[in-house]
Amino acid sequence: MSLTIQDLEKMQADYPDYRMELVDGNIMVMSPSGYESEEVGTEFARILGNWVRPRKLGRVVGSSAGFKLPNTNLRAPDVSFIRAERLKRSTEDYAELVPDLVVEVKSKTDSVDKLREKIQEFIELGTQVGILINPKTRTIEVYGDGQKIILGDGDVLTLPDLFPGWQVAVADIWSPVFE
Repeated sequence: MSLTIQDLEKMQADYPDYRMELVDGNIMVMSPSGYESEEVGTEFARILGNWVRPRKLGRVVGSSAGFKLPNTNLRAPDVSFIRAERLKRSTEDYAELVPDLVVEVKSKTDSVDKLREKIQEFIELGTQVGILINPKTRTIEVYGDGQKIILGDGDVLTLPDLFPGWQVAVADIWSPVFE
């Protein structure tokens, strides 16, 4: 039996404490992130959002924002960006579009392969850039234009096609250590 977004919304109303996605007609319950992966995702969203918002380039949202995709899936990346001209006003409902940028942050219970598949799904549907952040290996995989770039500490992440002039040192994304 293939489930719909309406089925997901009913289940979400019945179980509001659970995050869910609709993937290929199946409802996927998302486990809570580990602390470190959530902190890294929040930091990435903060750094990007603090650069994007004053320039009025678009919207940066976190992991609770759902997207109704053209393939009938409802997905929620850890961080997403949508250009201003594509979403002039926020919507109370799910956004019915494919984000320009999606970011997934690997937590200890995530499968790297599943996260890569999710990013690939978005790219096939029109996302310009997909990023996989892995706090454990301290690496960032950047997907776009049919290529994959791997960055680590000492590297600088830039996305000139989306954010001309924006850059962040990879080492600045990781959770700080307080001694």
